[in-house]
Amino acid sequence: MALERTDVEKIAHLARLGLDEADLAATTATLNDILGLVDQMQAVDTTGIDPLAHPLEATQRLRPDQATEGDRREAYQAIAPAVEAGLYLVPKVIE
Repeated sequence: MALERTDVEKIAHLARLGLDEADLAATTATLNDILGLVDQMQAVDTTGIDPLAHPLEATQRLRPDQATEGDRREAYQAIAPAVEAGLYLVPKVIE
């Protein structure tokens, strides 16, 4: 399916693109190249091939869920202005 100049003008109008006369011929050729590639891809025989949910159909390597740092709550809360039962106390800002 090849696009004509009028088709490209309609597409440009619908997409609200301002194409100059000089750009119209190049845009028509580019869109025809893209549609030619789509036709070429549609012509490929894909019988017997399962569709993929993602192009990289592989399992992700996961690291073990282990703590990498020790508990430093006491050191962090030692410099806090107000702490109670391991929680930071902040002033009330909404009455």
